[in-house]
Amino acid sequence: MAAGGLKAASASGAFPFTFTQPGIRALRKDADGYWSATFTDLPAGTLYKYRLDTRDDHAFPDPASRFQPFGVHGPSQVVDAASFQWTDASWTAPSLDDTIFYELHVGTFTPEGTFRAAIERLAYLKRLGVTAIEIMPVADFPGERNWGYDGVAIFAPARCYGAPDDLRAFVDAAHAVGFAVYLDVVYNHLGPDGAYANAFSPYYFSAAHSSPWGAGVNLDSAHSAQVRRFFIENALHWVTEYHIDGLRLDATHALVDDSPTHFLAELTATVRAQADRPVTFVAEDHRNLSRMLEPVERGGFGIDAVWADDFHHQVRVHATGEREGYFADYGGSLADLATTLRQGWFYAGQPSLRSGLPRGTDPSSLTTQQFVVCIQNHDQVGNRADGRRLHHQIDPAVYRALSALLLLAPQTPLLFMGQEWAASSPFLFFTNHHDELGRQVTEGRRGEFAAFAAFRDAQHRAAIPDPQASNTFERSRLMWDELSDAPHAGVHHLYERLIALRRTLAPAQRMPAGARKVRPADSAAVLGKVLRTDAEVLDEHTIAIRRVDRIGGPVVLIARLSGGPADVEAPGDAPAQTLFTTEDDDVAIDPCPMAIDVGTPIRLRFTRPGAIVLGSPLAI
Repeated sequence: MAAGGLKAASASGAFPFTFTQPGIRALRKDADGYWSATFTDLPAGTLYKYRLDTRDDHAFPDPASRFQPFGVHGPSQVVDAASFQWTDASWTAPSLDDTIFYELHVGTFTPEGTFRAAIERLAYLKRLGVTAIEIMPVADFPGERNWGYDGVAIFAPARCYGAPDDLRAFVDAAHAVGFAVYLDVVYNHLGPDGAYANAFSPYYFSAAHSSPWGAGVNLDSAHSAQVRRFFIENALHWVTEYHIDGLRLDATHALVDDSPTHFLAELTATVRAQADRPVTFVAEDHRNLSRMLEPVERGGFGIDAVWADDFHHQVRVHATGEREGYFADYGGSLADLATTLRQGWFYAGQPSLRSGLPRGTDPSSLTTQQFVVCIQNHDQVGNRADGRRLHHQIDPAVYRALSALLLLAPQTPLLFMGQEWAASSPFLFFTNHHDELGRQVTEGRRGEFAAFAAFRDAQHRAAIPDPQASNTFERSRLMWDELSDAPHAGVHHLYERLIALRRTLAPAQRMPAGARKVRPADSAAVLGKVLRTDAEVLDEHTIAIRRVDRIGGPVVLIARLSGGPADVEAPGDAPAQTLFTTEDDDVAIDPCPMAIDVGTPIRLRFTRPGAIVLGSPLAI
């Protein structure tokens, strides 16, 4: 190990480091093949690299570095994780029943783009009413800007966001005001520049499995036990050294593992056994596999929840008519949307429209809260050529109705930063790689869209924003000044009211016949009955969801998602009291109130798409 003696300087002066006399410290190899040693004279802040051969002057940063103050190619820094003074000893994270996720990208969430600046926005998020902050990956990456999925120093918070204690301060402050903090982690690949794990061992990647990013991670071949432990230690690192409450596991379908115990099962079981607090795991996985969400002791992978994208896809196809790419698998009818709401995902074993092959499994053993749904997230916005958000594509009245459907559906909702005020800024794909890799990324990004009708022409593809351009990143920052202006202020009030209304509802709990008993800890059990997900199509443009408030009273959402003026008959058991509409004058800048005939049955007159909630006044 080579320590100290470097002449570089921090660009910002924000990161303390220690200069020591240049020198080589020897490590010793143990029986398992690990090299290690303990040094008492290298304090926190010491900079170091590893030299793998004394005959070679080339040295590498630590693959498990806690911080890379000069970037992923520079020296690693010794960090004292125990020196931070936590104040969250009594903290308990909310259950999935009470979770509303707010996904954010640290670099574009605030003008400053840092952990410390994000702390200043916690009071705003508290007023909004969300309960969990989901941070896009922060593992350090090459360059000064990135989505985070090119991470290579996976134990080190990206230095452009702040020092390790800045992230700890963010988590501590979030806990103090009542937020769980989830971190997006990437274990299916390492980024294309600065990943030095292979210099230390040839066994990190698989010769048998590939991934969309190249060779697959070695989870089931020779020496895979050490590779699996590397990633499991990373998960434990975020949970123990940063008090992270939950991990969002990126693209778990790309974690190919043919061993008897799947890596995900080992990961969840080991972290839960060694962590000193409950840890929640959420997977991103398009396969709709119920086994992933079953407990390890019943042969599952022990994942708590999954991004259930079928909901988003049905909504987008219905609202926009898009049918290219994976949207071709979805009809977008309200009958299909109702099925998705009842089941949690749409594909439950039937053939895919695109491939003709069966997709998905039966979700009937799962709870409703295990399905995380959205109408926007970083992928569904940022992977569009122009980074446009859903509200940039559809009528505001439709957007308000879809927002009501999302926040009052029984599944666990996720918001993507800025959607709660219909932010005008796009969220584009951005990188900051070296020139040659950057050129390849730009060409590859534009080439991805060649199969889409709008970009078959080369000139149109050339107009797709360059991921490498600094302006692409700058355009993606939220513009907080617009929050108080119309129409953004009305949309923001819409989201505040919908979230407040959601908190009055009892968690929905599905009980398939003979499938399982309600656990004592289930929130629904306190009502002495099982609540079910109930979605009903009223006509080809209108859907209803029945819920129950926390004192047992019925609440019915009726959402007209498309179509022109129409009379709609409410479900026969709908209450007569109006609790909320998306045409209320505090949420719509040009309200077109709905006419309501409270006879039997109740009839509603919609002049355009919108949503209404019927229930008891006690629900507010």
